[in-house]
Amino acid sequence: MTRGGAHKDRTEGPERKCIATGEARPRYGLIRFVAGPDGQLVPDIAGKLPGRGTYVAADRDTLQKAVDKKLFARGLKQQVQVPDGLVDEVERQLVRRVVDLLSLARKSGDAVAGYEKVKTWLDKEEAQVLIQASDGSGRGKTKLSTPHFGKYIGWLTADELGMAFGRQTVIHAALASGGLAKRVVEEAQRLRGMRKTDDGGKGRAEG
Repeated sequence: MTRGGAHKDRTEGPERKCIATGEARPRYGLIRFVAGPDGQLVPDIAGKLPGRGTYVAADRDTLQKAVDKKLFARGLKQQVQVPDGLVDEVERQLVRRVVDLLSLARKSGDAVAGYEKVKTWLDKEEAQVLIQASDGSGRGKTKLSTPHFGKYIGWLTADELGMAFGRQTVIHAALASGGLAKRVVEEAQRLRGMRKTDDGGKGRAEG
C-alpha cells in the first residue's frame, strides 16, 4: 500500500527508487535527472531525455537533501555539476508543464474557466477536477464543491492559471473526465510537492 493507504496500481508502470529516501515510487511521483554532455545536471521533467537517469521524489525538502548531500554523482555513476537554484528551476519547469497541459485541455474543450462556467459543469456533473487559485478569495472558493469522487487542485496561482486560459488571471477552473485530466492531476501532484506552501484550503466538502 502507498503512504496514503491506497493500493499501488501496477498498471502505472515500473517504480523507481528515490536516491535521497530509498523509497520506491511510481514514476509520476518522482523527478528524473540526467547528466548533459558537459556533465551539467539536467532535470528531465518529461522523462524522455536519453542516457542514464536517476530519480528524486517530487518533494522540495527531499530534492534539497539530494543537492546538499551530493547524491546525484552516485546515482548517475559520474561526477556532475549541480546548477545553482536547481530546486526552484524544477518548480518553474513543473509549473510550465501543468500550464501547458491545461492549455491543451482548454483548446480541446476539456477545460473551462470562470465561476459561472465551472459551476455549470459541476451542477451537470461534467467536471472531474476542480481547480482554484491559491491566492483567490477563500470565501469565493468555498462556494464551489470538489466533484464527487473527483480531484482538487489548489496550489497554482491566479496568474499561472491565467496563462493556461489566455487571461490575465483565473480563480476557478474545471477539467472534464478523460482527455488530459489524469496527466494534469499527476503533474499537479508533482508540483504540489515542490511548492513552499500548500493550497491553504480545499473546495467546500461535498454536501
